[in-house]
Amino acid sequence: QGAMFRCSARCCEDGAASMQEVQRCLERCHAPLARAQALVTAELERFQDRLSRCTLHCNDEATDALAAGAAEGRVRGQLEACLATCGDDHLRLVPAMAKKMEDGLAALQQ
Repeated sequence: QGAMFRCSARCCEDGAASMQEVQRCLERCHAPLARAQALVTAELERFQDRLSRCTLHCNDEATDALAAGAAEGRVRGQLEACLATCGDDHLRLVPAMAKKMEDGLAALQQ
């Protein structure tokens, strides 16, 4: 962010530049940060979608079990176990996700 602000300041300090030139300069300064934010946001959205699908699967199983006549207490326990498994499974994905983001951000800086 610091580099983006310094770059932006240089754009604004050019007294000979037209408004359009300054605007283009500012857009060039902001582009790397915008790409970095988009990369991180996309990765986090993928992670959240996966976790959401897992929890929806648990809810579907619980709904089906209740519809089949299973005892509510038993179904609640199964649902909690399923959700805990989702959480554990997804926590294990965090290091790989962080590495992927680091690699992507490093590639943007080259």
